[in-house]
Amino acid sequence: MDRWQDRVAVVTGASSGIGAAVAKQLVESGVVVVGLARRMDRMEALRADLPEELHGRFHLMHCDVSDLDSITAAFDWVEEHLGGIDIMVNNAGCLFPGQLLTQDLQKLEQTWQVNIMGVLNCTRRAFRSMQQRDVPGHVVLINSLTGETIINPPGDELQVLNMYPLTKHGIKAMLEVLRQEFRGFKTKIKVTSITPGVTDTEILPRGYGDLPMLRPEDIAAGIMYALATPPHVQVHQLTIKPLGEPF
Repeated sequence: MDRWQDRVAVVTGASSGIGAAVAKQLVESGVVVVGLARRMDRMEALRADLPEELHGRFHLMHCDVSDLDSITAAFDWVEEHLGGIDIMVNNAGCLFPGQLLTQDLQKLEQTWQVNIMGVLNCTRRAFRSMQQRDVPGHVVLINSLTGETIINPPGDELQVLNMYPLTKHGIKAMLEVLRQEFRGFKTKIKVTSITPGVTDTEILPRGYGDLPMLRPEDIAAGIMYALATPPHVQVHQLTIKPLGEPF
């Protein structure tokens, strides 16, 4: 991680789960982190748990990634006050349990807006910053096992994932499109997709709690591994499963 010392990472969804875990590990590794989330109190509590000498490395900004104006304001602040973005961790995501056939349309549209357009809009701003400064940055996409296969719900539970696997299959496609575009623009920017199995986070639907689970810190460690690779090595996709997962 030496080459990332004092560089700037933006982490979306940094108030809990994987986002909070990777923000903490990045700060502890010498990276300046900007956490974006709606729940400022959660991020403030996370910063308070860090050693006092690291507080200045963890900047907190309210941001709703479903809102382009909110993203624009956050990234404008980062560029003005910190100079630009070197690492982009797209972690924010949402899931409203229910069925495609009956779920409220607004919730289905919100899932698309957060899980696809939020990732794209943040990545576009990060890319612009990296390209303008000729920085060999790194973009990380947090995918899901549901981006590989549509998981049958445990037991007799009704399928509740609705739009979520649709958006995560979209992230899998976005990974390869971004890789090709970064190459086409003659950049040295890397892109990595992290695909976790069942992970103990707030987004986990009811009925999955008895399955073998990963911790957010396990996924954060995978992100740190991908970031720590030499300049000529790109981890394209990293799948992390808990031992004994039935899928």
